[in-house]
Formats: sequence, structure tokens, C-alpha cells
Amino acid sequence: MRLAVRPAVTLAAVASAALAVAAAYEGPRTFQASEILKPSQVKGPHFSVAPTVKTEGYLNVFDITTDWGPLEAEGETMLLMRLHEVGALAQLDEVSKSEVFLKSAGTSVLNVGKGVASVVKDPGATAKGMGAGVKRFGTNLGRKAKRTTDKAVDSATSDEEKTGGDKSTTDKAAEAGVGVANSALGVNSSARKWAQKVGADPYTSNPILKKALVDLGKIDAAGGLAAKIAVPIPPVVSGTATAGKLVWAQDPEALLKGNEQKLRDMGVGADVIKQLYLSKGFTLTLHTALAGGLREVNVPGCADYVATAAEANAEREGVFFAESAGMLARFHKSTPVAAVLADSRALVAKTKDGRAVALLPVDWVQWTAAYDKALTEVEKRAKAELGATKLELRMTGTMSAVAKKEMAARGWMVTENVPVSFEVAQSQAQSVPKK
Repeated sequence: MRLAVRPAVTLAAVASAALAVAAAYEGPRTFQASEILKPSQVKGPHFSVAPTVKTEGYLNVFDITTDWGPLEAEGETMLLMRLHEVGALAQLDEVSKSEVFLKSAGTSVLNVGKGVASVVKDPGATAKGMGAGVKRFGTNLGRKAKRTTDKAVDSATSDEEKTGGDKSTTDKAAEAGVGVANSALGVNSSARKWAQKVGADPYTSNPILKKALVDLGKIDAAGGLAAKIAVPIPPVVSGTATAGKLVWAQDPEALLKGNEQKLRDMGVGADVIKQLYLSKGFTLTLHTALAGGLREVNVPGCADYVATAAEANAEREGVFFAESAGMLARFHKSTPVAAVLADSRALVAKTKDGRAVALLPVDWVQWTAAYDKALTEVEKRAKAELGATKLELRMTGTMSAVAKKEMAARGWMVTENVPVSFEVAQSQAQSVPKK
């Protein structure tokens, strides 16, 4: 009888162990803004962040009230950008009321924040921007979607044929309200000069700031006002650490050509280059950051990462890929990278000493079934395809105690709070001696 009982006890123990593993998975987390932000990021002269911060996937979602209307920021990277842009709006608002501006502008009027309230409050507009795709992104750090590049490009081409080819790809992309083409609409050289003066991204998706810059570009078409009015803001582009000078100095066409040449230098094919341009996930600034970051490293796997990024269908995904490329470029400067894991949304770099280093620009990682699955896949592929002997994770945010324990048990070394591109840019700007 004992022999008959033992298997039952063993099976019960196995079942109990399985339940214990399942019970270890963590549920959604809600934070207080004061827990995860500095006091100056919770409330400022022209903004306040809602006290409750929910998480979606690996990102915190912030609701911001500003003097010019409500904004939402998905992820702390986007929050830093939006708060910086609030400062830029405040400066432009002051400029619009200055005596120098009023005398020089004549009958032209710049109403910062006026005429965009419907855009900001329209849920559909948000879905077309950063909001769409965040949840799907939050559960997928592995392989890209099973949609071939050829099919994606053919689809875009066939659309042109159906309309008789009357409209260019740029025109259609712009009309869709998304992507590289749309981000460049209305941004002339004067608008870029004013963006530089207030340290802003001229191709921002922030509708309030974008309208102010475009309107100012029309009023000051010759650029004379920009030379007369001083604005005391450090030169930080609120998009990336490396794209600032390029997005301010070059016209959109020249900038795009330069980006695409960098992509070709890495061996990216024409079909992928076109798909990236048509992607809903990239403004011209993010496109510049992705191409520039990956081109600085240019090792096997970088071209494939462009193909993965080209499937982004929302700006928040584009930010993820551009930030990943920036993390890779900065990491490469101190630790030479030999290769990048192919067909992976999470950017995994192999160092010359045999380590596989996953670079994740995310806010919060906790132990969930989705993360467990992604981690297992990365582990297997890093060892099999990259020949990695050690595993590391570098992330811009933080990780739960449970997730840290699980990763340590599986041999991972974790580094938290790696600076994002905006923080790097801000630090560089503040270190420049004032003239």
C-alpha cells in the first residue's frame, strides 16, 4: 500500500509546486507619483502630474495637467519629454507677449495653446499617436510579428495604385496623421530655429507645442525675430541625446536622406527603408535617433533590428526602439559590442567577452507569465545564436523584488536606473560652460 501511495504523494507534490510557481506571478501595479518621481517632476509652475500612476505592460502611464491643456505620457521617457516641453511652451508664451515680438510681428498674433484643445481631448487622436499598441508592446519583447516586409511594402504600394497614384507616399502618410511625413508638416527653418531656442523637438507629437512652433515659423518666416529675442533654456532636444543638432540644423528632406544613407551603410534593404518611413511609430526625430544610434555600432544584427523596428505601429513603440538604439550606442562606447540578436524586439547585444546584455528602456518589470516567457526565449536564443556564456540586463527603470530573485536564480545580473537619452542630453547640456 505504501508503494501505491508514494506516486500519488509525488504527483501531489508536483502539482503543489506548479501552483506555487503560478502563484509567484505578480499582478498589475499602481504607484503614487511621489514614489517614483522627484518633487520637481510631480508639480511645477505650469503643470501637475496626477497622484495615481497605473502601469501598462512595462510602462507607467502619467496624466498631466498643464496651463495649455491635458497631456498623457506613456512611460517615464515620454514624461520627461513632455515636462520639458511644458517649459518650452511657457517660454514661447512669454515670447508672444514680449514688446520686441509684438512690435516686430505687426498684426500677426501667436496664441500659444489656442486652437488645439479638441485635438488634445480627442481620444481618437490619442489612439493615432502614442496610445495605440502600448498593451500589445507590453507583452511582446520577443520576435517581431509574422508579417513579411515585402507584404507590408506591397500593401502600401497597392494603396497608391488604387488611388491612381495621384498622391505621393509622403502626402498619404501625412494625411494619416502619423509617421515621419506627418511630423515634418509645416516645420520650416524658422520653426526649427525657435525649437532650438527653447530646446524642443521640432517634430514633436505634442499637438500644443507643434502648433505653437508651426505658427511661430509662419509669423517669423524670415527668422529675424529668433535672432532678436533671447530665451534662457539649455540646448536640450526633448527627443534624443544625439539627434538635437541634426533636427535643428537640417531641413527635413536632407535629414531623411542622411538617415537613409546610414541605414544603407548598415546593409538595410530598400524595402525595409521604405517600411520604416511608412511606419506609424516614428517621427523624423525618432527616425534620426534610430538610424544614428545603430549606425554608430554597425555590427551584425543591427540591420535586422531596423526591420523589427519598422513594424512599430504607434509612437510609443518607436520611442522604445529609438531608445534601445541609443542605449546600445552608449553601451558600445564603453563595452565594445560584437553582434546583436536578430529578430528580437528586446535589443540583446553580445559583447566581445561573450556576455549577452539585454538593453531595456522600460519603467517597471515584475514577475509575470509574459515576462517569464520572454526571458526564457532570450536566454535560449542568446546562448544558441550568440554563443553567450553570461547573461545581463540593463534597464532604465526598476524591477520588483520577486523578479530580481527569479532572475538571480537563473544567472542574470541586473542593472537598474540606466539613464535614458533625455537625461543624457540634459546632463551634457548642463555641463557646457555658459558664454
